[in-house]
Amino acid sequence: MARRRNRRKTLPPETAKATIESLAHDGRGVAHLDDRAVFIQGALPGEEVVFEYTKKKRDIAEGRVTEVLVASADRVEPGCVHYSICGGCSFQHLAPKQQIIAKQKILLNQFKSISKLEGFECWPALTGPYWGYRHRARLGVKDVVKKGRVLVGFREKASPFLAEIEQCEVLHPSVGKRLMDLSALVGSLSIKNKLPQIEVSVGDDRVALVLRILEPISDQDYVRLKEFEDSFNLDIYLQSKGPDTIVPLTGEKLDLTYRLPNDVTLYFGPSDFVQVNVDINRQMIKRALDTLSLNENDQVLDLFCGLGNFTLPMAREAGHITGVEGSEDLIKRAKANANKNNITNTSFYASNLMENIDKEPWALKTYNKVLIDPPRLGAKEILPWLVKWKAEQVLYISCNPSTLARDAGILVNELGYTLKKAGVMDMFPHTSHVESIALFEKTT
Repeated sequence: MARRRNRRKTLPPETAKATIESLAHDGRGVAHLDDRAVFIQGALPGEEVVFEYTKKKRDIAEGRVTEVLVASADRVEPGCVHYSICGGCSFQHLAPKQQIIAKQKILLNQFKSISKLEGFECWPALTGPYWGYRHRARLGVKDVVKKGRVLVGFREKASPFLAEIEQCEVLHPSVGKRLMDLSALVGSLSIKNKLPQIEVSVGDDRVALVLRILEPISDQDYVRLKEFEDSFNLDIYLQSKGPDTIVPLTGEKLDLTYRLPNDVTLYFGPSDFVQVNVDINRQMIKRALDTLSLNENDQVLDLFCGLGNFTLPMAREAGHITGVEGSEDLIKRAKANANKNNITNTSFYASNLMENIDKEPWALKTYNKVLIDPPRLGAKEILPWLVKWKAEQVLYISCNPSTLARDAGILVNELGYTLKKAGVMDMFPHTSHVESIALFEKTT
């Protein structure tokens, strides 16, 4: 006789009422119930909501809104019909102008709580288009038999499963409006179960899709992919393993491009890191140029320089720019970008900026101005070198307000710099991501 498997009964979700006090750094509403901080997805300050718990611990809990009893005046109807399920956005229920105000408050709170810094000048926020702004994305792909189609898009909110969406309003329309076409394309392939992701990269005049494939395509697959490529005027690439295996479906690999300030064209490949929001990127570079007021006497160091996003526009104005990046491949491409733009006053070096740089030739020189654009981990390992380089101005671009605030504390409290200005840039509208910029000057 077969033994019956014991199954735990699924209990109904526990719900509660809460009044939202503030926003957390990740955009969730914060309330306090039963001596416990509760972080509630989809709630805004001042609101009274009903929510269901998604996680409970001794001191903190998490939840998501199920009903808004008293709405904030800043609450708006989301601009995407899939917002309730898709995890690609987290702020569409908040008016766009209020989103950037909330992000500025998050930045200022991080400075105050982590580095004890207040009273500095705040830059006006940089803002741009709220929809169709995203030029880079990595889309998940999954053939779901029960739904009768291939899903293409982002994961569900707080879930490992792909959301069932038909379009994406924040993706560039050349791709965001064609998710169902991509779904039909993948569904027609012999390897539809062996194609887990599509990487999107949009330039000024070309669109590239990199299909990650776990098995070779068939001859019929090739024909269908080629037809799709021709119909929508885009470039399809196949990637069988690592980034070095990316090959064009047909013809030669063509660089994507977009224009930067100071008459610079940035050339990049379909998997290269470039800023997601082209409009904000251009504004950000312009702010850097205006702030540093470069001239022929300036020796500038650009750390975490990538393909030369800041390096090349700055080189049009400065005496000499040195760009440093951890990837040899990115440095090769940065050099190629300088050559294609006929820029000759640059030097590029591949160095791991998280490790000892005592023996690096570029580190033994002096620079009066330094730009730092690090990953989310920040740049604390490199900060003591700023004094050795005799840097008078340091412009810090950050994708993580917490590590920026930590590093600001080191610069001001340990290295003798003054925080002159800081502000936010709306690089990712409708998400909780906070992109920021801060200017430090050496105290004389």
